[in-house]
Amino acid sequence: MSEKMSETVGSIVNAMTVDVEDYFQVSAFEKNISRDDWASHSSRVEENTDRILALFASHNVKATFFTLGWLAERYPTMIHRIVEQGHELASHGWDHQRATNQSKSEFRQDISRAKSMLEDVSGHVIKGYRAPSYSICEKNLWALDILADEGHLYSSSIVPIKHDHYGMPDASRFAFEVAQGRLLEIPVTTVPVFNRNINCGGGGWFRLFPYAFTRWALKQVNQDENMPCNFYFHPWEIDPYQPKIDGLSFKTKFRHYLNLNKMHGRLEDLLQDFRWGRMDEIFLDHTKLR
Repeated sequence: MSEKMSETVGSIVNAMTVDVEDYFQVSAFEKNISRDDWASHSSRVEENTDRILALFASHNVKATFFTLGWLAERYPTMIHRIVEQGHELASHGWDHQRATNQSKSEFRQDISRAKSMLEDVSGHVIKGYRAPSYSICEKNLWALDILADEGHLYSSSIVPIKHDHYGMPDASRFAFEVAQGRLLEIPVTTVPVFNRNINCGGGGWFRLFPYAFTRWALKQVNQDENMPCNFYFHPWEIDPYQPKIDGLSFKTKFRHYLNLNKMHGRLEDLLQDFRWGRMDEIFLDHTKLR
């Protein structure tokens, strides 16, 4: 870490999160891979998650793992390793169905099933939820009430940007209460650039932009706005050798495979340059609303 960056770390602890899904489960592959065929694909999620756990351990970082119920049912020892190492386990739904494609009853059944499975396997209460592909927006805000009804304390399902697959541009950039104060929504971190919110909170954006941009943006949020950041990535993003999926569009292929070989090194830098912790410990214990 540079001397300059060591001076900027400060006291703010940011949320490090992992959306635990396998490479063949991403929403962008829905037209190419049927859920009925998932079991026929070679799984790489355990190996990749173990690499992430080792990376976090080397930097003494605790994180939140938003995990599919489908995976918890099949790989319970992976879940045990996550919680035994002091990380928070949270829900990513059952099998990565976008909330925008579900009815109210389907959504309730999905999140209830996932929460029950994760709690049964881990022995821990599940407090948090993240919608697959950040699929809570203006047209299905009812999902936030259902999350609260089913016992969740927070959600991280909204990104305050304009995007072709998700986003709620007019939403608050920072944590805010929803569902009559029963639930806290914690958006993925963005930074305003020329009056437009730019995602600096991970995923494909982290692989697209130079690392210097992410470092600058998160520093702005921590120092200038005095707020914690909310960062995410997926296990498949540290796996440049994952099987290639046939028949993808150019845009989908570009977004999914871009700079996978650089991801591990960038995460090393990120873990060194900022302070990181679990979602529940950062936001539920010392909530800042804006």
